[in-house]
Amino acid sequence: METRKSNLTEAPADRTLVLTRVFDAPRHLVFEAWTKKEHLDQWCAPHGFTIPHSKGDFRTGGAWESLMIRPDGEKFPVSGVYKEIVQDQLLVFTHGWIEDNGKRDYETTVTVRFESEGAKTKVTLEQAIFKSIESRDGHQGGWTECLERLADYLPKI
Repeated sequence: METRKSNLTEAPADRTLVLTRVFDAPRHLVFEAWTKKEHLDQWCAPHGFTIPHSKGDFRTGGAWESLMIRPDGEKFPVSGVYKEIVQDQLLVFTHGWIEDNGKRDYETTVTVRFESEGAKTKVTLEQAIFKSIESRDGHQGGWTECLERLADYLPKI
């Protein structure tokens, strides 16, 4: 397997999150699930959360936003900008929580790579630079649940 240098090579290891998962679906379908609103709204939040609002301008430089709501009603608005898009291969976007004042909090960069493994797809998600280890660990739990939901959702597409 080719070793690609991360976009985040300067990130301290303890403030970088890397998750890898293989999905039982072709790469173009997994990429579509990451890039189309009707799919993202079904899986891109932790277990029990809903996404009543989302929108995005899917192009390099385009903005996106999403509102996730926890079962207890707590709201988690998040937004970012697409930095790089390579069809069926790569997504790079910023990610920042929106504070009560409407401004984005600390911003990280998310890099998602899609690789074919026969009829399956290997997804590698890297997010950095977190402001703390606790923030990294919280995102690890959230993204892990999102990827579990994606695995359950893909057969429905």
